[in-house]
Amino acid sequence: MEKEILESVEEAIRAIETIREPKAIQFLVDLCNEMSCCLQRGGKILIAGNGGSLCDAMHFAEELTGLFRKKRRPFAALALTDPGHITCVANDIGFSEIYARLIESLGREEDLFVALTTSGNSENLVRAAIVAKEKKIPVIGFLGKSGGLLKDLCDLYWIVEGFPFSDRIQEAHMAALHILISLLEQMMAEEKIAPRTNCLVR
Repeated sequence: MEKEILESVEEAIRAIETIREPKAIQFLVDLCNEMSCCLQRGGKILIAGNGGSLCDAMHFAEELTGLFRKKRRPFAALALTDPGHITCVANDIGFSEIYARLIESLGREEDLFVALTTSGNSENLVRAAIVAKEKKIPVIGFLGKSGGLLKDLCDLYWIVEGFPFSDRIQEAHMAALHILISLLEQMMAEEKIAPRTNCLVR
């Protein structure tokens, strides 16, 4: 049993260490800039996922609307988790539309849509990304495995490759989200900076 525990720990460490890769670092730098642009323009960050990834979406949102390591103003973020809406749409229209309907009703051009998925093939997230693109909302993907169908719908994405199981991918995603929030707090603390112009959000 000790051997299995140590092997699991080593695998978890290897998953987290994917954040050291240049493409992951660049993704976090670019996304931090996009989130800053979004917030400066009065937009909000809409976040969705399924299962454990939905729990990560909630975690991400509460760190933004609450605080992480610094005392600062709340950042506008919303995890798309309303159970009344989800069960209504899933029952009356179909589970594939639960997030698309929320993006259609709540999303604005100045917003960002962040999708968390270990496969990239969740139909409800693919449909949400399509609707977001129609509304000119940039789509951000925290992905796994091959990136799936969602990869080609994203304006920015990061794929945690080399792990067949969702748990390791989600562990890497959550570590990256914590780093991102810390970076954003530092960036947004500089309230005197001029609004950025090199952004996906216009």
